[in-house]
Amino acid sequence: MRSTTHRFGLGIVVSVIVALAIPSHATASTMEHVNLGDSFSTGNGVLPLAPNTPLRCLQSQRNFAHLVAREQGYSLTDVSCGGAATDDFYAPHFEGTRPQFDALSPSAHVVTLMIGGNDNSVFSGASAACMSALATHAGAFDPCTQQNGSSFDDKILDKTLPAVRQALRDIHTRALEAKMIIIGYPWLMPAASTCEPSVPVTRGDVPYLRNLQATLNDAIREAAADTDTTFLDMSVASEGHDACQPVGVRWVEPLLFADQFVPLHPNSLGEAAIAAEVTEALTA
Repeated sequence: MRSTTHRFGLGIVVSVIVALAIPSHATASTMEHVNLGDSFSTGNGVLPLAPNTPLRCLQSQRNFAHLVAREQGYSLTDVSCGGAATDDFYAPHFEGTRPQFDALSPSAHVVTLMIGGNDNSVFSGASAACMSALATHAGAFDPCTQQNGSSFDDKILDKTLPAVRQALRDIHTRALEAKMIIIGYPWLMPAASTCEPSVPVTRGDVPYLRNLQATLNDAIREAAADTDTTFLDMSVASEGHDACQPVGVRWVEPLLFADQFVPLHPNSLGEAAIAAEVTEALTA
């Protein structure tokens, strides 16, 4: 293929010392933070791009990992890359990249990641199918739902869930002492109402896409629980900040009329919100 508000604004407010939640032998100045994952982890579309990173990854200098590391004084190694799936943890995503797991080592103190949306083309496939259904079934209420049924959910449960579970197990074996946080995807679609014209799908198919995202986030939650990994649920915080909301409210940009060059991805407000939630999880 995985949504700031008055709680976060544009900055990150930290009130608890992160050292309370990390290995006692580490200090902020020695903390090694590794960030893995896909375009949501990379911050695709949020400028400026991070220097000395593969251009095709479109890694943002203002993604949530960079914000957290900068605020906390961590030493960040960010190998997240747009379009990545769990397979890219083990093999190069494209020429000029290395397997993301190469960044892991026993010395890592914090590992963060967002992953799963691109596995089996769930996000991109479902979005494309629903937009195509709008174009080819004029006047229909929920053509995408009728055409695709549970096919995308089945892929998540049958393929994505076990892949994410195994990836989390493998991270633990490579970074034994690290505090590991896998972040769920913020809401792309609202709980009700239409998104047209900014996200061109029918009113009846909006719940279909939202429920699909809920299935994915639930699968990630299950994989985290199975591997003793912290799951950061963005669904509550991002409610009301989906891609269908106005500028200044939304944390995710819509497909049309987006304010950044990569649509259907978190904007700078969204990255700041995720960073605030990650910081809170690190201090819990």
